[in-house]
Amino acid sequence: MRAKRCVRTWLGLLLGLTVTVLGALTPSALARPNSPAPPGPSEAAEPGGTDAQVPAVARTWPVGVRPLVVRGWEPPATAYSRGHRGVDLAADVDTPVRAVAPGRVSFAGRVGGHGVISVELSGTGTPPLRTTYGPVRATVHQGDEVMAGEVLGMVEPGASHCPASCLHWGLRRGQTYLDPLSLLPPWLLHAGPSRLLPVLGRPS
Repeated sequence: MRAKRCVRTWLGLLLGLTVTVLGALTPSALARPNSPAPPGPSEAAEPGGTDAQVPAVARTWPVGVRPLVVRGWEPPATAYSRGHRGVDLAADVDTPVRAVAPGRVSFAGRVGGHGVISVELSGTGTPPLRTTYGPVRATVHQGDEVMAGEVLGMVEPGASHCPASCLHWGLRRGQTYLDPLSLLPPWLLHAGPSRLLPVLGRPS
């Protein structure tokens, strides 16, 4: 009798432990081991990338020496969300627009009534980085090879989203938008314009 009671006690403890373990498992834990879990928000494709994807290959600003950034890069949360896929640089109409780095003109034409130029940057991987400039009256053509600092065209009227005339400067790798300011090395991004210092003669 004592042996039977001992067996019943062990069976009861084992049954209770099994129920407790099964109750703690979530539906996802009970899924088949080989069935893939649905992607979470962090695994979804992002419309904006990080600066780590951008080598600082620029050798000049697209306009001026160090223009005022009227509006910065604001990557949207999703591909269809509101944001700002580039930066706006203050620039008067007819200001020369220059290539920031060597590359090849992949597009020079009108988009939505505005002049747009795209340049694929040399030696920036596959797919290559591509800068865009607008609104610009182009002086280059598709297929032209350009060097850093070479004039691509002139700022034209039509940047209606700026309080005054400006240049919209964008950057993409494939379908991913990136911050074009990350193309600029620190010495170019933070250095101010050159200034001539007075030359002092020897005291009499």
